[in-house]
Amino acid sequence: MLETAVALVLGHLVADFLLQSDRMARTKARPASLAAHLGVVAAASWIALGMPPAPLPILAVVITHGLTDMAKARLAPRGFAGFSLDQAAHLAAIWIVASLWPGTWAQGLWAQPFLIERLPGLARLPEAMALGAGLVCAVWAGGYAVRELMHGLKDFPDDPEKDMSLPNGGQMIGRLERLMILMLLVADQPDGIGLLIAAKSILRFNELAKDASDRRASEYVIIGTLASFAWAIGVGFVTQAATHALAP
Repeated sequence: MLETAVALVLGHLVADFLLQSDRMARTKARPASLAAHLGVVAAASWIALGMPPAPLPILAVVITHGLTDMAKARLAPRGFAGFSLDQAAHLAAIWIVASLWPGTWAQGLWAQPFLIERLPGLARLPEAMALGAGLVCAVWAGGYAVRELMHGLKDFPDDPEKDMSLPNGGQMIGRLERLMILMLLVADQPDGIGLLIAAKSILRFNELAKDASDRRASEYVIIGTLASFAWAIGVGFVTQAATHALAP
């Protein structure tokens, strides 16, 4: 069952955070955009499972995914609460589907003995998928989570004359720091996170010290940094637990 669940989670994360554009996410209330997104969900889930001859689990995932997205578009609040409720509903539906059809992974191509005999590394594929899911969740989904958490907090204007940052520099820094935290936790080296936090704090606080006139800007940066670290650490522990559970 766990292999089925991990494959479906990976398919969901790839469809929601790698293959879904911002424009598609904004227009998902339109039937055409929602149908296109659900087609991506179906394809990503089916491929992750090894293209098994089992349409019911895929259909169940697609239907529940569509219902959840429609509910989010009409009912969910904006911000981190809406994001969290949406993703929790998706993951709960995946867990139910994996519980109802636990043998779906065994029916797929990636689990077939003749293929594993030729490619022994495929026996560790569920672990690799857990790592892949953790990577997407920490780096890309984490960016959306932090952005939604910070929504509504920035009530001060940007100063173009003082803004000397690189285009998308903050986004890239956030992705790299969450990637490094995930790598440290998976490698059982959590002590390295302390060094990363110290280095990031020195750089950030040194930058803010140059212009301490706006306390709101300082607090905004601190909240965003702590949220990014907290998300990555949480995802890292879950990923580590999943890989250990899937290890032969």
